[in-house]
Amino acid sequence: MRSVTAAERIEAVRALARATRVLERASGELRLAHYRVLAAIASGDERASRVANRLAIGKPTVSAAVEALAQRGLLVRSAVDGDHRVAVLHLTPEGQALLARVEAEMIRRLDELCGRTPDPDRLMESLVWLGAAIDDWQAQRAAERRAD
Repeated sequence: MRSVTAAERIEAVRALARATRVLERASGELRLAHYRVLAAIASGDERASRVANRLAIGKPTVSAAVEALAQRGLLVRSAVDGDHRVAVLHLTPEGQALLARVEAEMIRRLDELCGRTPDPDRLMESLVWLGAAIDDWQAQRAAERRAD
């Protein structure tokens, strides 16, 4: 198997940067940053601190996004019994519906792009691997920060 050249690595970085713009345009009713927060909550990250860790962004940024999404009626915060300092985040039915619409459009765009490549299924599989690698990398970095 041949090695990927430095020029191809640069092109890969640039392609990923452009891909975020394609997904941003596909998200229509939802800013990409807000999409990421809703998707993290839908994936089971119910506390703002966990969302911040998963997305590798600051807690103030997550708090601002949560406030904006709550005002739009897309998510709700509820107190945890016995600890009023902690809020649990849940998508509302409207939030779930919007997330589903946005993700359907993003998938449509991604399928369209993948269909223009020599091996669409392999590319999609590689993107799934990339997501898992990102999760693993972030978990390792978080563990290293806790150890310090």
